[in-house]
Amino acid sequence: MLTTIIYRSHICDDVPVKALEDMVAAANHHNRHENVTGILLFNGTHFFQLLEGPAESVTAIYQHICCDPRHHNVVELLRDHGPSRRFGNVGMELFDLRHYDRDDVLQSVLDKGTTKYQMTYNDRALQFFRTFVEATEKANYFELPPADSWEFIPEETALSVQPEVVAPGADCSFAFQPIVDPFMQEVVSWEALIRSPGGESPGAYFDALPREELYERDLKSKQVALSMASALGLQDQTLSLNLLPMTLVNVPSAVDFLLTAIEANGFVPEQIVVEFTESEAISRFEEFTSAVRQLKSAGISVTIDHFGAGFAGLQLLAQFQPDRIKINRDLIMDVHKSGPRQAIIQAIIKCCASLEIQFCAVGVEKAEEWMWLESAGISQFQGHLFASPRLGGIPAIAWPEKKFGF
Repeated sequence: MLTTIIYRSHICDDVPVKALEDMVAAANHHNRHENVTGILLFNGTHFFQLLEGPAESVTAIYQHICCDPRHHNVVELLRDHGPSRRFGNVGMELFDLRHYDRDDVLQSVLDKGTTKYQMTYNDRALQFFRTFVEATEKANYFELPPADSWEFIPEETALSVQPEVVAPGADCSFAFQPIVDPFMQEVVSWEALIRSPGGESPGAYFDALPREELYERDLKSKQVALSMASALGLQDQTLSLNLLPMTLVNVPSAVDFLLTAIEANGFVPEQIVVEFTESEAISRFEEFTSAVRQLKSAGISVTIDHFGAGFAGLQLLAQFQPDRIKINRDLIMDVHKSGPRQAIIQAIIKCCASLEIQFCAVGVEKAEEWMWLESAGISQFQGHLFASPRLGGIPAIAWPEKKFGF
């Protein structure tokens, strides 16, 4: 089996362009030894390279390339597998686009192909070459500063310094984590995340429940969340509550129960956001949609959580439009160096913008992830980079500050 990797990167400012010849000569020798094809394009600012050969060799070479200090913002665009080599075993060949006509470059690349008919009409690798040569995606190249150009400084507040609270007699507890707008240094909402009484994960809590009690207990746990939020002094804040989608379907008068609990704890419906995870299949879609309409009619906002990771994301968008979606961590992770994740997130942003739906990135753990997402147009974030969930309490939020000299 042969593996193909295509990546894009940005040459560092202190690297002389004339050093390219020595770099290519060394790569040519190494690639021939490893039976790897390399085709490198350079436009004066960006590198674009295809590597093709045995999986182990290509992976090792690419990992070494990612650590090379002569370039940065390395983004993997394609990782594919096939039965035969697309190109002849050239070792390494450089095409400096400043000295080539773009049509000549594409024809030269095509001439090296070993499956010319497929490459001409439907080969993804050739399409990536064409896109780079014709510079049709430059608007989506976000050049990120180093991760250490920012520091994240926790800020204690009157909410965060107060002691943790417990819910006496409850079979669950909650940890609180903010959704933030970092540049405005504002909290968009506080999310109440269900935990076992000892602080274990939601999975640990729900796995211990009898199946027939799952939805009833899910609903009643929101009374605990609201009580704890009230005790922490969040009555003037927006509060997000997670609910299994089928809870609304399987528990009669679920919406009325929520409204009663909201009022009893000093909140109003307009302060509450109900988040539905799409990781659970929705078997009675019409009933679910009807219950969502009741929530929205009462003034409660609705969010699709973990969007992109479950069963019905696009169907939910088509069936009813939520007020916000939260893009799943699996798409956020290392987005700054993954072309497929970048393309998917940009498509989600465009879709939500067309529908006037707010969007939020969750599970943000690295400064590079945040910087890329901010560049793409996302302003609301949730994740350990800013604040970790605090059991029974309000965490301090680490706001980003630019270091002097960057």
